[in-house]
Amino acid sequence: MKFYLEITLLPSLDLNLFSLWSKVFQQIHLGLVEMQDENKQVPIGVSFPEYLIGEKYSVLGAKCRLFAQDEATLARFDAPKWLARLSDYVHCTSIRPVPDKVAGYAIYRREHAKTNPERLARRYAKRHDLNFDTAWNGVVELRSDSNGGETYPKSFRYCDMPDKRIATPFIRLQSLSNGQSFCLWIGKSAVAAPLAGHFSTYGLSRSATVPEF
Repeated sequence: MKFYLEITLLPSLDLNLFSLWSKVFQQIHLGLVEMQDENKQVPIGVSFPEYLIGEKYSVLGAKCRLFAQDEATLARFDAPKWLARLSDYVHCTSIRPVPDKVAGYAIYRREHAKTNPERLARRYAKRHDLNFDTAWNGVVELRSDSNGGETYPKSFRYCDMPDKRIATPFIRLQSLSNGQSFCLWIGKSAVAAPLAGHFSTYGLSRSATVPEF
């Protein structure tokens, strides 16, 4: 990745940082969707230079960077266009070359909270051809066989399940396919050397790196 631009979020009294991330990243996602290939991959990666994982809290910070191999790719993405309606809340730099000396490389990837009850309810609704509200509020009965061959029912409701969230920071977005909100959990791994690859329409990857500086 040889070129980048940096977006700084400017929260205000009417829009806090968490809400602003939702609006900004939704626009970035929309722009990346426009650039995806037939495999739903894009040539632009995202990083969060103020990303922090702590014992009590985790944050993305107030900045993100978009990286590409060439200046033309970032120019084609046209970040100012996608962020135009949020111009009072963001500052977007011009496209710049990545510094010759960097602190290292990182992989920013999407993570899934497997015990998130909303996610489990959506999967249950899909498997049983139900709408989300029915799956979310209805009683689910599971049956399991004991060693003695007897069967015991286990009943629960997804809406009553505790939401066991993972430690990584997240952005709340709206699905382009069904309009429902969901959490995009973002994990980070430091890597010793750069690795080439493609990114998802969220600018994330399980293998490709972006420089850190």
